[in-house]
Amino acid sequence: MTVKEYNKSVDLYSDHIFRFILKSINDTEKAKDIVQDCYEKLWVKVEKVSFEKVKSYLFSAAYHTMIDGVRKENSRTSYVQRNFQDSYHEDQYNDLNEILHQLIQELPDAQRSVILLRDYEGYSYREIAKITGLTESQVKVYIYRGRLFLKEKIGKVEVLL
Repeated sequence: MTVKEYNKSVDLYSDHIFRFILKSINDTEKAKDIVQDCYEKLWVKVEKVSFEKVKSYLFSAAYHTMIDGVRKENSRTSYVQRNFQDSYHEDQYNDLNEILHQLIQELPDAQRSVILLRDYEGYSYREIAKITGLTESQVKVYIYRGRLFLKEKIGKVEVLL
């Protein structure tokens, strides 16, 4: 890959990677850091990665960097489970998009990542499998289970009130 192609990949994909990571971890600064790390990794391997495969390489690097960061963070701090049904009653949210975003955050990391890659970024099952290192059938199962969870939660009237 040439320097010109590298710069073009920054222009083409950095915003998409940022949005994917931001929707996954909901932290703007960490998302920016992950995007920066991905492009740094690409620069180190610029001779080995072809321009045709750069998008897949960048999303794979972003996904794995994000997962590593989440694992480190979870090992350092205790994770407190929230009951979203109660918070919706207290805060009186009625914006379905905001509710959906909150529920997506409740999904396990693997399910959330594949749903975001499929439904927000538009990747095929095969591309998601390459990015995440899962098999295509695992990707399909995670997407199905994640969508089923979201459907069940959104289907409850209490969540929407």
